[in-house]
Amino acid sequence: MKTETAFSLLAGGVGLVLAARAFRAGRAISFRDRVVLISGGSRGLGLLIARELAGEGAKLALLARDPDELARAAEDVASHGERPFIVQCDISERLQAEQAVKDVTAQFGRLDVLINDAGTIEVGPIEHMTISDFETSMGVHFWGPLYLTFAALPYLREQAGAARIVNISSIGGRVAVPHLVPYSTGKFALTGLSDGLRAELAKDGIRVTTVLPWLMRTGSPFNAWFKGQHRAEFTWFTLSDSLPGVSQDAQKAARRIVDACRHGDPELVTAPHARLAIIADAVFPSLMARSMAFMNWMLPAPGSGLGPEARSGWQSPSRWAPSVLTRLTERASAANNEVPR
Repeated sequence: MKTETAFSLLAGGVGLVLAARAFRAGRAISFRDRVVLISGGSRGLGLLIARELAGEGAKLALLARDPDELARAAEDVASHGERPFIVQCDISERLQAEQAVKDVTAQFGRLDVLINDAGTIEVGPIEHMTISDFETSMGVHFWGPLYLTFAALPYLREQAGAARIVNISSIGGRVAVPHLVPYSTGKFALTGLSDGLRAELAKDGIRVTTVLPWLMRTGSPFNAWFKGQHRAEFTWFTLSDSLPGVSQDAQKAARRIVDACRHGDPELVTAPHARLAIIADAVFPSLMARSMAFMNWMLPAPGSGLGPEARSGWQSPSRWAPSVLTRLTERASAANNEVPR
């Protein structure tokens, strides 16, 4: 009797898994000839996603602030598929974001997928952060995606059932990390926006995916901004971003993001480390609070003199970064258009 019960439970579990997979497969779309707008598409993760989609035959529009980066990205993506349409744009400026969507839809006549990936990273102790740092993070991570989304919605509603919005948040958008408080603040706001939009836009046939990446080797530390003890801050951040087991392969993460977008998955956590951190923060908040306080104690103390000044990673080299320990990040920087500006 017990054996029969166990077998029935096992069979029922297998049936549920197969049914879930069939349901997910039924939501899949093809990206061939779909018009996809990617903010922050000129370098890093955005460029990796663009390459994947270009290889699947998508018609791409890339948004970024730097015209030289955009030009290089266009050449790069064209080698994987159709040449992308590029728009120089600061998405934190509402009129620019709205005009960018108008330009893209005028070029292609439609819009099927919006991927909000533009980002900025500022690293350092709270003693050196200013209101302006928080305003910058909110502008890029929250207001920019909101402006683009509202401008894109009329066009996405025309593609009901096949329309997608993907918001690239961060593990820092679910678990706040010391020395990244402005960044986490903006990403928490984006996570809330994304999760709320998912519920409200389902009736319009628009599927919204919230992506929560772990540290990825995109090469981004070199174009991040550092305050306090600049070299020490750049060192710990770049080492964390470089070491296998601590960080993840960005190309694999990009493929998973594209697959989540294809199927309209509600959420993608890109690494088991991130999933464990989210669960621990929810189940053991006191323990996580103490752990984060200990992490903060281990990180560099506030600096003096030039501490309040923001410097890029390229301006903050140290004995350990760049070094043999950061080779993977250096290679990713060269491969993903994360070059000095």
